[in-house]
Amino acid sequence: MLGNHVEEIVDVGVAGIHRLLAQTERLQDASVVIVVAGMEGALPSVVGGMVAVPVIAVPTSVGYGAAFGGVAALLGMLNSCASGLTVVNIDNGFGAAFAAARINRLEARRS
Repeated sequence: MLGNHVEEIVDVGVAGIHRLLAQTERLQDASVVIVVAGMEGALPSVVGGMVAVPVIAVPTSVGYGAAFGGVAALLGMLNSCASGLTVVNIDNGFGAAFAAARINRLEARRS
């Protein structure tokens, strides 16, 4: 919708870190990465440590245990020590995509 080339990587996470590490090259080739995660919200921090581009974190409201409708993931993401990590509100995938589109437009303008 916003004219971006998107590559989706699914079923990766902190609990199965080997599946995430297998995607390292694809992640490092991106100009911006959107990470959608629930539970404790640790995945964006891990990705932020793997790439040298902006990472936009989206906490999700789905999850089990003490997820509190996404508040646990949101707080985990806000407390991340990974540099270059931006956090949008719970379930705000559109806001993340719009921010990524702006980053991509800046990248295209520089090229």
